[in-house]
Amino acid sequence: MRPISNDLRRRIVEAIQENEEAQPEIAERFAVSLSTLEKLWHRFRMMGSYEALPHAGGRRRLLVNDEDLIRAEVAAQPDITLAELSAKVAVEKNQPPVSVSTLSEELRRLHLPRKKR
Repeated sequence: MRPISNDLRRRIVEAIQENEEAQPEIAERFAVSLSTLEKLWHRFRMMGSYEALPHAGGRRRLLVNDEDLIRAEVAAQPDITLAELSAKVAVEKNQPPVSVSTLSEELRRLHLPRKKR
């Protein structure tokens, strides 16, 4: 689903403020769902703005604080498997093990070699 332009958001809010039509008719006129119109109107009343919120970003990295440990383990044992490395990081940091794919992505980001099996 495509985001609604700020121009269309402005026109919808203006139409609601003018009170010319009921909300279902306004939604139909601008080809948006009634729930979208209601959410937009609610945001405008609460925040005073109809503009879209900025993109929030991506997922946080699970191993952001474990880079040094991962580098040390790979340097000490270059042929360590991803499963073994995941278990070692979990034991060392006293946290649940991360998935093999998460660890693989972290090794790729750190430019470290990996053994898959």
